[in-house]
Amino acid sequence: MSQPITITNEDILSQVKLSYKVPEFIEGIVTRKVIANAAAEAGIKVETEELQKAADQIRLMNKLISADDTWAWLEKHSLSIDDYEEIVYSTVISGKLAAHLFADKVEPYFFENQLDYAAVVMYEVVLDDEDLAIELFYAIKEGEMSFFDVAHKYIQDTELRRKGGYQGIVHRKDLKPEISAAVFAAKPPHLLKPIVTATGISLILIEDIIQFQLDEQLREKIAADLYTNWLKEQAAQVEFNLKLD
Repeated sequence: MSQPITITNEDILSQVKLSYKVPEFIEGIVTRKVIANAAAEAGIKVETEELQKAADQIRLMNKLISADDTWAWLEKHSLSIDDYEEIVYSTVISGKLAAHLFADKVEPYFFENQLDYAAVVMYEVVLDDEDLAIELFYAIKEGEMSFFDVAHKYIQDTELRRKGGYQGIVHRKDLKPEISAAVFAAKPPHLLKPIVTATGISLILIEDIIQFQLDEQLREKIAADLYTNWLKEQAAQVEFNLKLD
């Protein structure tokens, strides 16, 4: 029978260091302190009802239906009730700080960057030979073969070939500049002339152009992105002393 193993706080710290995780933990600590300081400076308060709602949401997210489930989860993660309350409080204060800083900045940001939120539904075949790409482009235009015939013949990746080169919904900001300019100047459905890029010659079929509206889901995403970028900027300016004795 094997001997029981005792794991100490020192063992955990050692494992963090040996796993190259120290920078990640430092980032988390700094971020938490930045949030706490900014919330205090802004005079943000947390109400009991907000804490209860957040606690319920955290339990729901972790599928903690019963009290026994919750106690087992706390034990698994070596958390005390005080630790759990701190998690809940941090969640609430972070959300309220984000709303305080960026709730009135989402709409202006969206309209200033509206082009970035356009997207395209597209299919793409990337070739190595420009002459071949032009030949295939005219063959498709003249009805000698379909775009999907080209995709099935020239795409090497099995899954992508099966999808006929389907790229899904691609946001404007995620496209190469030379492709983006051609895509959003076209009226779908449309087959673009071959476009030369650093990775090959792209033959692209545009199925649809999507102009996103500022609905609640997008509003939340923009606010979260603005908040995340702000936290990174603030954390990067923090000076700290690291003591890992």
